[in-house]
Amino acid sequence: MEPVILTTERLVLRVPDESDIDAITAACQDPEIPRWTTVPSPYTRADAEDYVRLISEWWAAGSQTIWCAYRDGELVASIGLHHITEHHTGGYAEIGYWVVAPARGNGYLVEAARAVVDWGFTELGLARLGWRAVAGNVPSARAARALGFRYEGLGRQALAGPRGRDDGWFAGLLASDDRTPVDWSMLSAQVL
Repeated sequence: MEPVILTTERLVLRVPDESDIDAITAACQDPEIPRWTTVPSPYTRADAEDYVRLISEWWAAGSQTIWCAYRDGELVASIGLHHITEHHTGGYAEIGYWVVAPARGNGYLVEAARAVVDWGFTELGLARLGWRAVAGNVPSARAARALGFRYEGLGRQALAGPRGRDDGWFAGLLASDDRTPVDWSMLSAQVL
């Protein structure tokens, strides 16, 4: 699959290249990113080099489509569709993302994610998108809820990562959903 550039009102989403390695390395020094994702910790420049190389390979194979989102040329987030599968009744992918610390709270992630979700449903013909996060990752859950994902449950020790096993929150979005945010009962107990 050939990489594509997506644009929103404030952002440009493009496949990162060698010129982005230093910005990705700097972003992933934030302890919140490896705390909630599978990003290695400590994160080295070699990790960023591998990430950029793998993204290119994943696009070519059609297995994952990952972008970095930029506001006025500055990296604000990485977002992608992972584990893309095709089926005659519509495909499936899982959305994943992280946000650079100074960019948090500005709505960039939801803006970028809407473009990615739209692209996945229209260009890839996906029938369903999945979302998962380590239980307790309220910012990620708030973003997924804002995108219209429906909370589907807690998986005990369902996520494996560098720290071991974690409980996971799971949600889904169907191409046919209206994307209006609905109540997520598990967030009502969390501090929003």
